[in-house]
Amino acid sequence: MYATLGAGLAVIGAGIGIGHIGGKAMESIARQPEAVGDIRANMILTAALIEGAALVCMVLSFFVKAA
Repeated sequence: MYATLGAGLAVIGAGIGIGHIGGKAMESIARQPEAVGDIRANMILTAALIEGAALVCMVLSFFVKAA
């Protein structure tokens, strides 16, 4: 039971984090349109890192559940 709760929290946290990243990136692009390439690259990199951390949390919670 706790493993599924942990996996759910990891997914919810990652979704909220990626949503904040996307929103703040759009705000910064609106403020400084000439830096769109750098902002987009940093946004994609950060979102990928958050997604990877969430995936690791989900996999670990399933391993704990199986043990």
